[in-house]
Amino acid sequence: MGLFSRNKPKIKVEAVKKDGFSGWIKCSGCSEMIHANELQNNINCCPKCGYHYRMSAKQRIALLSDENSFQEMFSNFTTVDVLNFVDSQKYVDRIKEAREKSGGEEAALVGTCRIQERTVALGVLDFSFMGGSMGSVVGEKITLIIEYATKNNLPVVIVSASGGARMQESILSLMQMAKTSAALTKLHEKRLPYISVLTNPTTGGVTASFASLGDIIIAEPDALIAFAGPRVVEQTIGQKLPKGAQKSEFLLEKGMIDGIVERKDLKKKISYFIEFFMDNPRPEDVKDRLQQKLKQLLKFADMQETEFAQENK
Repeated sequence: MGLFSRNKPKIKVEAVKKDGFSGWIKCSGCSEMIHANELQNNINCCPKCGYHYRMSAKQRIALLSDENSFQEMFSNFTTVDVLNFVDSQKYVDRIKEAREKSGGEEAALVGTCRIQERTVALGVLDFSFMGGSMGSVVGEKITLIIEYATKNNLPVVIVSASGGARMQESILSLMQMAKTSAALTKLHEKRLPYISVLTNPTTGGVTASFASLGDIIIAEPDALIAFAGPRVVEQTIGQKLPKGAQKSEFLLEKGMIDGIVERKDLKKKISYFIEFFMDNPRPEDVKDRLQQKLKQLLKFADMQETEFAQENK
């Protein structure tokens, strides 16, 4: 036996505690103890303070869409490591790990669904897949669902949760900002509504492109919404940011978003906006109706004038 060796005590580690505390977590909002089951049954919100925890893309779709109405589209795209990018590990290995961790193929799920009986084009980013970062596949899927909505006269709802553009794809990921924005321009020209939902966190290139281009931009409470995170900004400008800066409440105060909606009310609020935009007459339709009405009135006036002239001959 060596001079500094000692017998290590055998410690038995239990996977599940027998004292009933297994599954309890300390809330990030109020620091109270809550059980994972309570969180799950309350749409991932703390039942005591309302703190909004993250949701997966599939959970978000289940929350917003009518039951069994979501039809996934454009799922046949696969990320390719065209740059052979390597940082601390290969990009292809990161993609593989992300798929195993999230259970999804990419950081975006898109398709059509029904929200309170109205068909909607829906896109959702999944933060559990490489931080919801936008690479070529994510940008392509978001663009295609917007183009599909434009062609089929559907409103668009996109739920963002992202760390921004995916650095492993370099300029290819940055190009997605322009591409998604251009697709939304075509949607706008057709006067179809786009509702952008910002969740915690929404940052970087996603914030700088489609996430900030909604006709209505709503956010969940206490969500981090920014281009660069607070630490990066503070290092750049050399001073501390105001308390609560870059949170949804601060952005609402400064006019950067249109409203803050709690998760339990999100589906109802989105449905309200869709009904408002889709059921109201468009300006060009009103103009056409007024022109037709004016023609009818002029025709009627001509007829009256002719009859009056004949009677007074």
